[in-house]
Amino acid sequence: MAGLAAAPATVTPSRQMPRRHRTHLASEHGQSVVEFALVGPIFIMLLLGVVQFGITLNHYLAVTDAARAGARTAAVDRLSGNAVADATAAIRKATVDLDQSKLGINIASPDWSQAGSDVTVTVTYPFQISILGLVVGSGNLTSTQTERLE
Repeated sequence: MAGLAAAPATVTPSRQMPRRHRTHLASEHGQSVVEFALVGPIFIMLLLGVVQFGITLNHYLAVTDAARAGARTAAVDRLSGNAVADATAAIRKATVDLDQSKLGINIASPDWSQAGSDVTVTVTYPFQISILGLVVGSGNLTSTQTERLE
């Protein structure tokens, strides 16, 4: 083993980095704050979008139920003389959580006096999905229900 020489134990000063700088550069303090700053706004916008979509879905279910209730009331009350008024009242009662001034109601029947005719009730309500003031989607929620007059 005489032919093997040991490597020099010293490192040249230009390649050696002081110990305190090495630990400072390898530190991960603040990394989670930077990650949250990048991902947080996207997560918040996604959460707000889910909430807005849920509200719109709730309004659609209310409009669908109102159309069903109005058509059923009109079909049963055809001979009362107030079938349209009763159906409109049933629709408004089913949509108490919605803005009544924006609610569109259309009740049509070709012949109220003949049993077996169809009555068609259409209910519309506008919607708008906005996230932080940015409108993502808008339009009308529409539901149509047809019932046979009794």
